[in-house]
Formats: sequence, C-alpha cells, structure tokens
Amino acid sequence: MASTRTTFTLDDDTAERARQLGVNISAAAREGVAAAVHAALAQSDRAAYERHPERPDPFWTEAEAWNHE
Repeated sequence: MASTRTTFTLDDDTAERARQLGVNISAAAREGVAAAVHAALAQSDRAAYERHPERPDPFWTEAEAWNHE
C-alpha cells in the first residue's frame, strides 16, 4: 500500500508524555486518522440513508416468489 508523508502539530506536553510512555506517535496518528475516516464514512452513509431511505419494492416480493416455483 502506498503511503503519504504528512506533518501535524502536537503540543509539547503530549509529545513528551508519549515519548516517556514509549508511544509510537506515527502509529498512533495513523490509527487515529483511520478511526476518524471510518467514523466519517459511517456518518456519511447514515446521512445518505436518511435522505434516501429504502422503501418496500413489490418487484422483490415477486422475485423472491420465483424461488418457490
């Protein structure tokens, strides 16, 4: 998988605490961004569904009936 180098700002106290605790800041940032993207996609999907909810479709009732023939 290709990756993109990026830069972000972290306050000094948090950066120092991370170093003291042995936290891999790059890995933590990747995990945090991945979690934020996942949450944003879920929210976007939910909003799209709320704008265009599924409705009963008589076609599928008929299509399911074909299995019983």
